[in-house]
Amino acid sequence: MSYDALAVIIPARDEERGLEKLLPRLRRYAPGQLIVVDNGSRDNTAEVAESAGATVIQESRVGYGAACWAGLQALSPRVRVIAFLDADLADDPAHLPVIIDPILAGESDLVIGCRPAELREPGAMTFPQAFGNRLATTLIRLGWGHAYTDLGPFRAIDRAALDRLGLRDRRFGWTVEMQIRAVEERLRIREVPLTYRRRVGKSKISGTVKGTFLAGYWILRTVGALRLSRRSRVEISLGRQDLQRTISRGDGP
Repeated sequence: MSYDALAVIIPARDEERGLEKLLPRLRRYAPGQLIVVDNGSRDNTAEVAESAGATVIQESRVGYGAACWAGLQALSPRVRVIAFLDADLADDPAHLPVIIDPILAGESDLVIGCRPAELREPGAMTFPQAFGNRLATTLIRLGWGHAYTDLGPFRAIDRAALDRLGLRDRRFGWTVEMQIRAVEERLRIREVPLTYRRRVGKSKISGTVKGTFLAGYWILRTVGALRLSRRSRVEISLGRQDLQRTISRGDGP
C-alpha cells in the first residue's frame, strides 16, 4: 500500500545503526515524505539517512520536541497525516498501517502505539521508563480525566488536528503535551498495543542517569505547567467553538 498523504518524521541523534535497518523497511510503504531530523549527531546519521532516500533536516537545538518541530517545518502541503517514530528499531515499522489507517479512514485523530508489559521484550524498557510512564499517565487521568496507558513515541496524528494543538515544548515534554492537548481539544484518541523490543544502540535518555533525570523533569514540568494554565486554554477553546457555531448558523457579521 502507498501512503502518499503520509509523512514519517524520525528524530535521530547518533542513530546510524538503527537507521540502516529502519529506513529500508519504511520505504516499502512509500510514504509521501520520509524525514530524518539530525539532532546534533556525531556519527554518520545524516549520511545513512540520505543514502536511504530520506530528507535530512539539521536541528542543532538538542531536544526531542525541537527535532519533531523541525521536521514539521519541512512538510509538503499534500501531507494529511504525520507519523512520529524513533530511529532505534524498538518499535517495529511493520506496525505503521495499524497506526496510520484509523486516521486515513476518518475514525481517529490521534493514534498512539502503547507498549503493554506482555508485548515487551525483556529489557526493552527500563524501570525508570516504566515508572515515568505510569506516573505521567496517572497525572493526566487525575488532571484531565483521560486514562492513557502509555506515552509511546510511535504515534500518528491528523495534520489539521495537530495544528489545533499549538504544541510549544521543545525538550522532552513533546509527547505528553500532545496527549494532554489532544484531550483538551477533544480529539478522537485511540491507543493500539504494539510489540516493543530492545533498542539498537544506547539510549541518550534512558541509557544514562542524567538523561533519565532530565526527561523525567521535563515531562513533569510540562504536565504541571499545562495544569496551571488549563483554565485559560479551555476558555479560549470554548470561545472558538461558540464562534464556529455562530458562523455555521449564519448569525455572524
